[in-house]
Amino acid sequence: MTVPPLRDARARLSGWGGVPQAAEYPVAAPRDAEDLRRLVGRGDMIARGNGRSYGDPALNRHRTVQMSGLGRMLAFDAGNGVIEAEAGVMLGDLIAALLPRGWFPAVTPGTRFVTLGGMIAADVHGKNHHRDGGMRETLRWIDVMGAQGTVRRTSPGEALFEWTVGGMGLTGVILRAGLRLRPVETGWMRQTTVAAPDLHAVIAALETDDAPYSVAWIDSLAAGADLGRGLVHLGAHARLRDLAPGMDRFPRARTGLSVPVMAPSWVLGRPLVRAFNRQIYRRGLAAPVSALRDWESYFYPLDRIGQWNRLYGRRGFVQFQCVLPEAAAVKGLTALLGASAAGGHPSSLAVLKKLGPEAGPFSFPMAGWTLALDLAMRDGTPALMDRLDAIAIDHGGRFYLAKDARLRAGTLTRSDPRAEAFRAMRQDQGLRAAFRSLQSERLEL
Repeated sequence: MTVPPLRDARARLSGWGGVPQAAEYPVAAPRDAEDLRRLVGRGDMIARGNGRSYGDPALNRHRTVQMSGLGRMLAFDAGNGVIEAEAGVMLGDLIAALLPRGWFPAVTPGTRFVTLGGMIAADVHGKNHHRDGGMRETLRWIDVMGAQGTVRRTSPGEALFEWTVGGMGLTGVILRAGLRLRPVETGWMRQTTVAAPDLHAVIAALETDDAPYSVAWIDSLAAGADLGRGLVHLGAHARLRDLAPGMDRFPRARTGLSVPVMAPSWVLGRPLVRAFNRQIYRRGLAAPVSALRDWESYFYPLDRIGQWNRLYGRRGFVQFQCVLPEAAAVKGLTALLGASAAGGHPSSLAVLKKLGPEAGPFSFPMAGWTLALDLAMRDGTPALMDRLDAIAIDHGGRFYLAKDARLRAGTLTRSDPRAEAFRAMRQDQGLRAAFRSLQSERLEL
């Protein structure tokens, strides 16, 4: 009996930042690999996880394939901490299932509301990249469905694996993966907070400490002698002996408040952001240097605010995230933060992390420093982003496609010559006609 093809529904979709604005797209929701195979070859498509990429890498005007139906955990080897799971598995669900058994993701981005497939496609990095690398270092293998509907299992060192990890879903549809987790004794983190008065002090605190995890919150509106001041958060998984009697060894994620409607534009305007940043820094100066924090508040502080993207209003927001090489980092970061502070459009959240060596032919990280700035979309925001792009390129930087909503193809190529090799690979293997996104079309990938 011939099985009829899946019917496309239409759904109103956007990236998490709301740029570009939400629009209706044909969406197919396969339940298994056979469903997916019947979609491949029927025009171009892109896989979509939970829609937490900030821009348009998981949108396709012809067919967006929603992967939530392939969201099963398949097997777990408690001896070596390797989980086998489908691409639609949510990171938060994986933590809920395995943290009580003493296992935690070896690499995690800043939200648990992402899927395994999305983490692989973006080769996500976390607060421990300088020591442990990114998502690719945790993977044992991945199963990828190609343009002809054939599924290949590929492992580190093979071309398909290397291009797929960090390839933004443009080498095929990621179906399943085997990845290594980290053994932990508790669900708590030992956090040390260092208040640093300027950029040089922030970098020094991040460089001199040997903590497994490190990140800095930056006051994006501080200028002059205070430019780059911030709070450096250093962390390590707490041992059982670190807990006080009666503490829950493996605390669960908690549901917090949710933003019910789109906020007015003044909520994240310059006066309120300046006041908020000053208060955060003062609280950091007065806070205890060391404290225990549960895993959720340490790794995913924004996850406790449901629909926090609505704080940016109906026009949404964009994120600028680049990485600068070690040699040019101080000058480049000084110029970026100076331009941001003077730009008239405040960054409501600025984060600085140290990254380890480059790995993979098209992944984002390289040895250096990555700065992320969240910017509400205003009339002058695109011009400010262009200035930030130019500064990053002048200092040898490149950009994170998982956060991108507006780069131009020429800007990408100038910042990252590897884009030409990625384009050539896609052309040679016939992938451009099969797997496309709004982002890949905009960047001519």
